Amino acid sequence: LRVINPGLQTTLQGAPRRGVRHFGVPACGPADTLSLALANRLVGNAPTATGLEITYGGFVAAVERACAIAITGAFGGATVAGRSIAPHRTLHLKPGDEIDIAPPRIGARTYLAIRSGFQADEIFGATSTYLPAAFGGFSGRALQAGDRLAANGPSAYSKTQTTPNAIRPGFTAAFALRACKSAETSLLSRASQACIFAESFVAGRQATRMGLALTGHTLELESDGKMLSAPVFPGVIQCPPSGTPIVLLADAQTTGGYPRIASIARCDRHLLGQIRPGNFVRLLARDPDQAATAYREKKALLAPWLDG
Repeated sequence: LRVINPGLQTTLQGAPRRGVRHFGVPACGPADTLSLALANRLVGNAPTATGLEITYGGFVAAVERACAIAITGAFGGATVAGRSIAPHRTLHLKPGDEIDIAPPRIGARTYLAIRSGFQADEIFGATSTYLPAAFGGFSGRALQAGDRLAANGPSAYSKTQTTPNAIRPGFTAAFALRACKSAETSLLSRASQACIFAESFVAGRQATRMGLALTGHTLELESDGKMLSAPVFPGVIQCPPSGTPIVLLADAQTTGGYPRIASIARCDRHLLGQIRPGNFVRLLARDPDQAATAYREKKALLAPWLDG
């Protein structure tokens, strides 16, 4: 593919980095892991094969070699050679075709997979782009007009597949996310401890691959603000002195000095990548056993389609 318009921010994302957090290296990878896995499944790839993460659409590219692709995630419409195409389906493209992905009205990130996965720079065991440190992906940066993307191997695919309706994620402007208490939940006032699981928040304008602010309620901390830095992971919710909680995403730092007041259950963590400013967010209280059961249930639902 030759990039004509990269949109607001398009990066190459694949597997998260594992085993290097003690060096201060974030996980990275797709903000919505499930959508990338579903796109890869449609072109016969492994779930974490390197694909495109397109934030807020507006992506246009020309096809220079015959290939099979699939588009999933947030979807506001797309065309190939001027013809409307549907998401969650294998698409067979020929040289000269042009892909145009419109901005989505609901959801934040669209994923495009190509047969064999895209070639990308591998560092610390993965190809995913980490923009703050400029490594991985395409020279460690977001795509620009004129960039050429190549597949890792043969890009044609003989099959045409469609994602089963039962496992297609549905996106709205309101998200209900299962969450557990965390290490410093007790540092919140009693009223704020009740608030985080009883009230709806609004996603703030601070919404990046590193973190998402939850506005609408100011939480009260019973702390002197001198907490030692401690490990944090994607899905952890921290509360800074401002009282505005921040949910950590794929590019989040590895340690933090703000109280960890909750953590999004792994079963719903992929949804964080689709929250956009102004969306409503409600946390549903779960204990660790309930969260683990929900994760096993979601894996069982996906397993017949997403092997591995």
